[in-house]
Amino acid sequence: MAEPPVDPRRSELMRRVRRRDTAPELAVRRALRRLGVHYRLQGKELPGNPDIVNRRRKLALFVHGCFWHRHPGCRLSSTPKTRTEFWEAKFARNVERDRRAEIELTEGGWSVVVIWECQTKDFDRLLKDLSESLTTTIVSNAPNRG
Repeated sequence: MAEPPVDPRRSELMRRVRRRDTAPELAVRRALRRLGVHYRLQGKELPGNPDIVNRRRKLALFVHGCFWHRHPGCRLSSTPKTRTEFWEAKFARNVERDRRAEIELTEGGWSVVVIWECQTKDFDRLLKDLSESLTTTIVSNAPNRG
């Protein structure tokens, strides 16, 4: 069976999806500034190109869209009704790429924190989640001085 034609409205919508400076990423950056965490954007030389990087703490943060990166159990990670096979294959590649990047970073001594788009909707909750993640990450990566 032939693939249905691509809807031009859908194409335009998908074309407008940005890679950087998205609303969820801006919320995470605002929360990190509030927590006093220094960072750089777009770790292009690192596996997976993390959205936010703190080199001193060897911390890589990914701000994932629930739709594109398939947040398990999230209502925002729906699958389009048309061209389902195409979308499922695309999503599977995205998830696999994310998994490989996280493994490579971890093996390189980096801590990885993933923030999902839906977590950024409630700023106070985002601050709490980030603070907990950073505390856990920093404590587990602290050099042993004993």
